[in-house]
Parts: sequence; C-alpha cells; structure tokens
Amino acid sequence: MRARLAVLISVCVLLLTWLVWQLRSKKPAGQPAASAISTGASSVGTTIPTTPDSAPTAVYAHNLMLRKGPDFRIYVRWLRGDLVRTRQNVNPTFDDPESFRLDVKTGIIRANIGDIGNFLNAGGVANSPLRDIALLAEDDHIKLKGTLHKLISIPVELLGSVAATPDNRIQVHVTKLSVLKVPLKGLLGGLNIGVSDLFHPKGIPGIEVSGNDIFFDTLKLLPPPHIHGQLTKVRVVTPDIEEVYGNAEEAVTRFEQWRNFLRLNDGTIDFGKLTMHHVDITMVDLSDDAWFDLDLNNYQNQLVNGYTRMTPEAGLQIFMPDLDNLPKNKGNQNISMEWLKHRNLPPPPEITSK
Repeated sequence: MRARLAVLISVCVLLLTWLVWQLRSKKPAGQPAASAISTGASSVGTTIPTTPDSAPTAVYAHNLMLRKGPDFRIYVRWLRGDLVRTRQNVNPTFDDPESFRLDVKTGIIRANIGDIGNFLNAGGVANSPLRDIALLAEDDHIKLKGTLHKLISIPVELLGSVAATPDNRIQVHVTKLSVLKVPLKGLLGGLNIGVSDLFHPKGIPGIEVSGNDIFFDTLKLLPPPHIHGQLTKVRVVTPDIEEVYGNAEEAVTRFEQWRNFLRLNDGTIDFGKLTMHHVDITMVDLSDDAWFDLDLNNYQNQLVNGYTRMTPEAGLQIFMPDLDNLPKNKGNQNISMEWLKHRNLPPPPEITSK
C-alpha cells in the first residue's frame, strides 16, 4: 500500500514539474515577438545621429567668384551658411562638387546674365526646341533672343520681369513675346507661338512653364555645387541677376572693407589626399582684385602656388593667387631624393623666400 502511494506521489510530482516547464518554455517564446514589434516600430522613426565628422561645415565668404565648371560662375558678395554633405558616408570634397551643397542663411549671390545664356547653349536646355540663346539685361527686365525650331527656324524674342517665389524658385513673367523677321512670312499664318512652345513638351529638369510665367529651379538647372536657402529677393542689376537670401543687404554694407576670403569651420572635408576633421580653414585672396577667383576644377594649382601656414589651433590659413595670376611654367616643387642625401645643399628658393 505504501509502495503504491509513493508511486502515485512520484507521478504527481513529475506531472507538476512537466507543467511548470511547459509554462516557462512558452512564456519566453512570446516575449521575443513583442520585442521584435517594438524594435521595428521604433526603428521607423529613428534618425541617424549627427556625429562631429558628419556635422555641417560653417561657411563664410566675401567677394568670392566661384567657378562652377568651365561654362558657369557665380559671384558671392556675402554668404553665411553651411556646407552640407549630400551622401551620408562620403565626406564633402572640392574635388567632387556633387558631394556637398551650400545651405545659405544670409547671402547675396550674382550670376552674369550672359554667362547663363552661354551655359544654356552648352547643354543646360539640351531638350529645348529653342536654340542659339542670347540673354541680356534691359533695365530691370531680362531679354531673351533665340531661334525656335517649329516646322521652320523662327527667330523669337521675349522680355520678362523677375521675382522670387515662396518655394525659392526664380519666376520670369513674360511681358512681351514677338517673332522677328522671317524670310518666308507666308508660313507664319498658321503658327500660334506661346511661351510653352519655347520648351520641350515633356519638360526640362528645373524649368516649368505656366501661362506667361517661366519658373527656374536653380537646384536642378545649374551645375553643382547646388545652392539652397530662403530666397527673399531677385532682381536685375546690369549685367547680372542678383539673388538675396535672408536679410543680407545690411551685412554687405557692414563688411564692404573686408578682404576677399572663404572661411570654413567644423565638420569634415577632404581636399586632394588630405582629410581635415574639425575643419578650420581660411582661404584669403592675395590679389587686390574685386573678386577672389576660386576654381573648383583647378583649386589645387592655386594651393600649390600660394602660401599655407598652420595656426596654433592646428587650423590652416591659405593665401591664394587668382587663377589668372598662376605662373604658366612653374617647375616641379617636389623635393628630390638627391637633395635629401646632401645636407649641405641649400633649400629650395621658394622656401627660403617665405
């Protein structure tokens, strides 16, 4: 009897142990599912934190002429803003103007109206039926001349006023569109030419036509580096078109007597084979010209022919000549192994002269 009771108790204990084990094994199985859901939900709204290396680089510039490729340049009277990387894991570099954009807080930037016409002819509006474009200023308006290819080649001319739009585009309101002299006037009887006929029906990136208005998005239309900011005013200042960002007009007057320079601070930048963290670079124009001519395609030639010194804070001060003032046939500035082997040879003359 006692043996049977012992067996019964043992069976009950085993059953209880098995039930407890089952309950414990099922509970953790459900928990990871809940954990996975909460993790997935939180990851949707997660943003990659900004590190010191990926932080924007503050930019200050005065009287800077920035060459954006071979066919276009802009004139920066004053600029305060940020140089921001366009790809998360790629440092901004002057060697790749697509690697960064300029976010302008306050600034006044000009572009020569004739240069804009040359850029458009060089491929800026490759899909447009309007060719042989010539742009010029006429008082506070822009005049455009060109040849429209519609059945026949038709010389056209338009006149328009300029303004800034709330979405930071440039609006040209066409006040006059006329067809110039055409040898075969009889062919024009059935032609009805409007502003929309000047551009391809499928559109050109950066250009939108609505009625008698043409909207230009410079972020899409013009070459890099692209410029973004709150555009408060656009006007014609012969021979240029001028963009005003923020409240910059007072700053231009205040800094009128400053030297021509470009100042970069914070973040990370690559230039050539070098990378600078916690950027501290000041580029100063050595000339007395009205503009500091900086060419992104040839800036290393300007660096080589300038003078660079390090500050006590490990920053760089670079005194650079204008592109037009570079020597045509300057010799190789690399020191040779032969010079290193002979301690009695004098140092290169450009070193002793500084």
